[in-house]
Amino acid sequence: MRLFLTCFVLLLVSACSVEQNTITSNIFHNTAAHYNGYYYAREKTREVEKLIARSLDDDPNQILRLFPKLDSTLAKSYEKDTEEIIKMASLSIQRHPNSKWVDDNYVLVGKARLYGYDFQNAIQTFKYVNGKSPDAGTRHRALMQLLRTFTEQQDYDRAEETFRFLEKEKLSKHNAKDLYLEKAYYYQERNNYDYMVRNLALADSLLEKSDRKGRIYFLIGQVYQKLGFDAEAYNYYRKCIATNPDYEIDFYARLNLAQVARLDNKRDIKQLRAQFERMLTDTKNIEFRDKIYYELGEFDRKQGNLKPAIESYSLAAHAGTNKRIQGSAYLRIGQLQFDSLKKYSLAKLYYDSAINTLPKDFENYDAIKKRQEVLGEFAKYTEAITWNDSLLAMAAIDTALLRKQIDSVLAERAKPVAASKKKKRRSYPGAGAAQGSSSFFNQDNGAGADWYFGNPSAVALGQSEFQRVWGAIPLEDNWRRSNKTTVLQEPGQVIAGGQRQPEKEEPEPAAQIQKVDEAGKLISQIPRTDEEKAKALAQIEEGYFRLGDLYYFQLSEKDNASQSYTKLLERFPQSEYVPEVLYKLYLIAKESDATKAEVYATELKNNHPRSTFTRVLINPDYLRETSVAAEKQKLIYKDAYALYQSNNLRAAQDKLRQALQDGETAFTPQLELLQVLITGKTEDVTRYQFELGEFIKKYTDTELKPYAEELLAASKTLLNKLERAKGIQFIKSLEGTHSFVVVYNTADKITIPVSSALEKFNAAQFKDLKLTTTNIIFNDEKTITVVSDLSSQAAALSYFDKFLAQVAPGRPFSNYKFYSFVITKDNFQIFYRTKALDEYLTFFDRNYQKQNQ
Repeated sequence: MRLFLTCFVLLLVSACSVEQNTITSNIFHNTAAHYNGYYYAREKTREVEKLIARSLDDDPNQILRLFPKLDSTLAKSYEKDTEEIIKMASLSIQRHPNSKWVDDNYVLVGKARLYGYDFQNAIQTFKYVNGKSPDAGTRHRALMQLLRTFTEQQDYDRAEETFRFLEKEKLSKHNAKDLYLEKAYYYQERNNYDYMVRNLALADSLLEKSDRKGRIYFLIGQVYQKLGFDAEAYNYYRKCIATNPDYEIDFYARLNLAQVARLDNKRDIKQLRAQFERMLTDTKNIEFRDKIYYELGEFDRKQGNLKPAIESYSLAAHAGTNKRIQGSAYLRIGQLQFDSLKKYSLAKLYYDSAINTLPKDFENYDAIKKRQEVLGEFAKYTEAITWNDSLLAMAAIDTALLRKQIDSVLAERAKPVAASKKKKRRSYPGAGAAQGSSSFFNQDNGAGADWYFGNPSAVALGQSEFQRVWGAIPLEDNWRRSNKTTVLQEPGQVIAGGQRQPEKEEPEPAAQIQKVDEAGKLISQIPRTDEEKAKALAQIEEGYFRLGDLYYFQLSEKDNASQSYTKLLERFPQSEYVPEVLYKLYLIAKESDATKAEVYATELKNNHPRSTFTRVLINPDYLRETSVAAEKQKLIYKDAYALYQSNNLRAAQDKLRQALQDGETAFTPQLELLQVLITGKTEDVTRYQFELGEFIKKYTDTELKPYAEELLAASKTLLNKLERAKGIQFIKSLEGTHSFVVVYNTADKITIPVSSALEKFNAAQFKDLKLTTTNIIFNDEKTITVVSDLSSQAAALSYFDKFLAQVAPGRPFSNYKFYSFVITKDNFQIFYRTKALDEYLTFFDRNYQKQNQ
């Protein structure tokens, strides 16, 4: 027995040696490496990953992040943990260098460095594993982490190289899923939501429970919804709910379902409406009721149910404290009042509330504020038109008959008012403070026996009633006993010392009608004389003109402006505004309908030859040449240019704005060109080139155009040199979807014939492929027509060969010079970005033509 024990101990000791390569040695080192250093390092890594995951601040109103963004500040909070991971994994490597867990330990070291924001060392570690590990799965995991590191480092070119390599490898299901997710994260960082959602959809069938399926499904639904694929979004929101996700994700998935639901499916509509009711009665949703009411309003608005939609928006505005939702609700009501119901005074009030509530970073805030600012004038002129039209219509009716009709209408209106007053007196007995402070507890708000504070509608009504009686008093103890003087507009107002004046009993509605002769008051305003009628017509005439200007200049709604101007011409053909209106209609039509624009121009020249607007139409420089403001602008320009030369750009911009306020003159192009030069110093080169291009388009006949063209050409040349200095590298992989491209001179004006010929060719030869044809401006000289969605290289070359044989010999191709080739989607992005036509033609000849011979 002693001999046996002695032999066993010797065997065990010999197995501990790192130089041994026996079975016992391998078993010992693999076991020790796995369940000591590697195990503790892996568990500590999971703890760090949980900490990082908790830093993810999800806002379901925005598209969720797939992975948390690594942050150097956050990394400091778990710095000791990452150091511990590196220490434990390194000890395992040093003590058991021959074990099969060495590479796995290196992967953990790399992840610790990645999470610790040490990107360079993380990259070296993952590259080492990829180069040394004999296990393909481990190499792939290392490359996956390398891809994440490049993405976090915003080194997108190397990130793309990494996943392009992995796409060619044979991956396990787990690694394939991780690759799809990493690619989706890469595309999210690049704001390419199309490719992001494609990869998430591919990962769907491979997802595991630990991947938080519900959250990913919700994210996929969000992206599909953003891209306009409502049916796909609907399916993924349903899948999200089926996974029983976190409460907040479940809540927003249910709300978003209503946003993407098909409104022609009555069953879905019924289910969604029942779902809204359940969500409103669920006590867990009390803090989200404003959001629920808002989405219910959106749901009804899309179906054209404007009245219930407005009611839901009103409840949303009072059911919570979220200013963004409250402002959005006010905005929606304002939009409905303006666009659909044409109640412009109400629209003005709601726009005022929206602007006072919405945060400044709200989407399209400036445009909303602009409309709000002009709605006061808008309401003034629309009401003037409606009111005066009504008065003129009543002027044609016999006075006795008219009075009878007005009395009848007023009596009908008084009936519900009288009933409401009687009901109020029955419901709220007593007067004074007791009545005002408790009245909202007794009213029938449709909640039945529900608890008062569980009914947002009743609470909102109660708050309004309280403020009506007591005013906007601060929240404090013994608020009733405070010695204040409050001025209220309602009866029973508070006076000094907290005393209340007794409320005056309101007279019966019938008594009010008798006391104030509303019918007589209305009849007295009806225009009877020719002078009064002319005055009413003048107000209508001015109203149409001013509305047209508001639409055209303030709101940039040219269609509505055209309608207002056209009504003015139809009703008032002899108006003094006619020449100006014809000129404005010409300007509007010129952008979309040249024939119609010519009609307006001809009418203006024939019927108003001496008008200033006719002279401007014939000679666009007329006003500029005669404007004295040009001399003033020259003086300001001199100061602005001196500031520009001294690099005092902000002050130069202020001077230019001052000069441009004097209106457009012959000197305006110089001012705007200097503005563009300042843009070149203060913003990126793309913006600078765009502004130069716009300047050239705007001032085609000025002496400054050649100089602007020289500046633009010089900028583009420099940019091309920089681009080519980096080297234009087309991707040599020819697999995947292709496009067929035809390039031709824009000056030949053959875009329509080319696209028509290709569409006929597609319909005849490739009907089953459902190809799409698109025309794109390539550069200043070239236009391209693209046939998309050719499934493979072979299909693309087949299309190319048939095109050369059947289409190219015919018109329009036979009469003009053109280039044609096929290209992968990835190479098309490089080709379009770099405008490298010659380079790609060479690439095409080397990589496609040889294979096609």
